[in-house]
Amino acid sequence: MAGIKQFNEDEALERAMHVFWRQGYGATSMPDLAKATGVQRGSLYHAYGDKQSIFLLAFARYQRHYLDMVRERMQLADPESALRAYFAYVINSMSEPVPQLDDTPSSRTRGCLTTKIATDETAMDEPVRNALRGMLEGLGEVLEARLSQPDARERLTLSPQDAARLLVTFTRGNVVMERIYHGPQQLQATADSMIQILFKRC
Repeated sequence: MAGIKQFNEDEALERAMHVFWRQGYGATSMPDLAKATGVQRGSLYHAYGDKQSIFLLAFARYQRHYLDMVRERMQLADPESALRAYFAYVINSMSEPVPQLDDTPSSRTRGCLTTKIATDETAMDEPVRNALRGMLEGLGEVLEARLSQPDARERLTLSPQDAARLLVTFTRGNVVMERIYHGPQQLQATADSMIQILFKRC
């Protein structure tokens, strides 16, 4: 692809990600991506091949950033504080307004990109499914690594692996609740209840 791309790839993938986030996978077309990125459709085809390839690159970029943010929060000294910070990040992320092409404010929250694609039947080709699995498994590994540390392990009511799996699944459920109620405070309160369940009390 050397000599073909005449655009800022990082910026183009960021804009493409927001189109998928706003419209879903099936409703997004190559003309939509061309308009959002400001890159001619032919140049997108030459650079990436097709819509799925663009999505996979945009999603991989999103995944790296998301997991980096979770790792940052897992560095907090207290495991319960780390999980609260993790949930606060997740809730804040999905409660942000949907990015618009013209930068006008939106009353809609953007929800969770991973869950939005996972519930889109038109997106369920194996490469996309593998990307989604990689995201959820990567999140589980980050959480399990923190919960495996002695200060957390000795207080958990479950094994670190089971606790991490439960947290990933619980987060997906919280995404659905956000879609219905749009209540960050309620979501955080429910997350706090989950944390209380996971840790033994003196």
